[in-house]
Amino acid sequence: MIKKVIEDAINQQIVREMYSSNLYLAMSAYFASINLNGFSNWMHVQAEEEMMHALKFFDYLIDRGGKVKIGQIAAPPSEWESPLAAFEDALRHEQLVTGWINELADLAFNEKDHATSSMLQWFIDEQVEEEATTGEIVERLKLIGDSKGALFFLDNELKQRKSEPKQSGE
Repeated sequence: MIKKVIEDAINQQIVREMYSSNLYLAMSAYFASINLNGFSNWMHVQAEEEMMHALKFFDYLIDRGGKVKIGQIAAPPSEWESPLAAFEDALRHEQLVTGWINELADLAFNEKDHATSSMLQWFIDEQVEEEATTGEIVERLKLIGDSKGALFFLDNELKQRKSEPKQSGE
């Protein structure tokens, strides 16, 4: 049986991951509205990935005998000044998520919950990748500046991103 303090923290993280999914879905819609369909695709895949993260926490809590309580999910913004502004927001959000995952890891360690510590290692590793990938796109958008041709080149590249099938054990 999972400790109540861990259960509550995981329930809070489920809501955060669902918000993340909604944020990226809103960004996908924003990019579609300005005809950057590759950017839209990238964010749509990201939204799916964040929902998978929420479900990973959901399933873990059930597996540990905890009670899932889905809290209220705030509405994300729906407009950005530019593709760069949207990706800078995405990067800041991923850095925030990293902080939340680290807080969960600290809590699990302090509560001597080794199973939760083990499960969270996947998320810790995932956040390194999330920040690196989003940060790279931010830097590329900064390099692009006002070059519409380079923007469309990047848009075409981001169109190639595909959803990854769920792996066993995830």
